[in-house]
Amino acid sequence: MLTKFQNHISQNLPFLNGRKLLLATSGGIDSMVLLELCLQAKLDVRAAHCNFQLRGDESDEDEKFVKLQCEKKDVLLFVNRFDTRKFAENLKLSIQVVARNLRYDWFNTLLINNDYDYILTAHHLDDSLETFLINFTRASGLDGLTGIPQQNGNIIRPLLPFSREEIETFAKENKIEWREDSSNASDKYLRNKLRHEVIPILKELNPSLLSSFESTISNLQQAQTMVDDASRIVYRKVVEDIDFQKRIHLTELMQLPNYLAYLYQWLEPFGFSDWSSIKDLVKAQSGKQIHSQKHTLLKDRNELIVFPKQKTGESEHFMIEEGKREVKFPLKITFCNVSDISDQATNTIFADEAKLQYPLQIRKWQEGDVFYPFGMEGSKKLSKYFKDEKFSLLDKSETWLLCSDDQIVWVIGERQDDRFRVTKQTTKIIQIQLEE
Repeated sequence: MLTKFQNHISQNLPFLNGRKLLLATSGGIDSMVLLELCLQAKLDVRAAHCNFQLRGDESDEDEKFVKLQCEKKDVLLFVNRFDTRKFAENLKLSIQVVARNLRYDWFNTLLINNDYDYILTAHHLDDSLETFLINFTRASGLDGLTGIPQQNGNIIRPLLPFSREEIETFAKENKIEWREDSSNASDKYLRNKLRHEVIPILKELNPSLLSSFESTISNLQQAQTMVDDASRIVYRKVVEDIDFQKRIHLTELMQLPNYLAYLYQWLEPFGFSDWSSIKDLVKAQSGKQIHSQKHTLLKDRNELIVFPKQKTGESEHFMIEEGKREVKFPLKITFCNVSDISDQATNTIFADEAKLQYPLQIRKWQEGDVFYPFGMEGSKKLSKYFKDEKFSLLDKSETWLLCSDDQIVWVIGERQDDRFRVTKQTTKIIQIQLEE
């Protein structure tokens, strides 16, 4: 196995040579074998052990074991203890999710603080098969059926080509000690149930199951690469990135066969998973929307618009005291007195300062708002102005107003109110500018 491991590093992970590596070391057979292989292959490795304090004395004994083994092998070891249950309770997340987040957050902190290069984990071929089957039993796209990736950013999994059987054989031949995790024997978790009950039957039906699975995963990964390439080409034609928005033009999209597959590729990273609702949204009336944890997907005329959710509790009214020359939130706006008027642009207005009553106010527009558009006679409902200017629902939701005594001075970035314009009688001109 050592020769196969060295060849694998040389052919597929040559960048690990000469790098500072941090090995996630639980004390189980997989991580202890990976530690031994790294040492025999002369890789520059140190270890990190997480004590999640979930199994009482057993967790503490794991920690002691890893410390002893690292001392024997003269390997630098980092240890961290987590009150995992308390974290899970406070965050209202599952223990498994919290443990994973704690583990990788700490690993990345170690990398940054110590100038290390990569994190190594001991996931192997059987783990990848189990992950495939777990995703297979759930609603998963192609990306969920490509197994565990060999590299994910700075996380490397050098044992992925190796089976559990190969690892056990190497451990026995090299007299490697390890600790058994008692939770691995429980069928309470889906992964263990697959490992103990389903996979043995599959191996009985096909003794070459792992070899076949490796070929299947390779084929699926190649198919995923093709899908990614096609998705990027279509994306450039169909999707427009504007600030923090993604606007998907449905007229162009729906000319494509299997357009829903492209939507899956583009929307899945934003946490959307209710594909039945997304399919309905494509043909729904304007204004319909669905939500993921952090994003909104809005149907607006012939577009689907993805944008981040607004933070709850965010103030919708901001006061500007007299004499203030700059505000930075919610928009960056500057105020200065000038002697005359230059060419006006949508990001700048010139107002008669004597007509302003302080404090000024920046707020979101409200139903019923009326203003007097610059250059026009009479008033106009802001909702009618939006309609005439073909504002999308998202454009309207992101529109801010500058007001004086609750009268609109400026639909910011769009149109000034005529009541505050500069006239021949104006003695003090103030320039108000929206900065990019």
